[in-house]
Amino acid sequence: MAVCIGFIGKENSPLFLRCINQSQELQFHYIMHTCIDFVEEKIIQSNKSGSDVRELYLGLLYSSEEVKAYGFVTNTKVKIVIIIDSTNSLLRDNEIRAIFRKLHNAYTELVCNPFYTPGDPITSK
Repeated sequence: MAVCIGFIGKENSPLFLRCINQSQELQFHYIMHTCIDFVEEKIIQSNKSGSDVRELYLGLLYSSEEVKAYGFVTNTKVKIVIIIDSTNSLLRDNEIRAIFRKLHNAYTELVCNPFYTPGDPITSK
């Protein structure tokens, strides 16, 4: 089960961070910033390979005894990070990709909203 979801802007500023347990939000915030470094490394590696087709799904970025973090980057360089409880070993890679696809579609709908300015923090009710 996902315990935290974050959207990080192309300038590496958090746009949205939502956690199930509010008392652990600071811990997950640090993990999100750790994942930014791994995302940047994977983007640089994919650029060095010289392929025109870039994979948006980045896979496992961070793993500890408690949580695992997976990453996704959009074409506009907005990063999506999901932190999943490590005790949940039932999630397969294709299921995590499906979660990212749904989050990416939701973000696309948000950007298409004429009242939202891209790069502003995302607020939800």
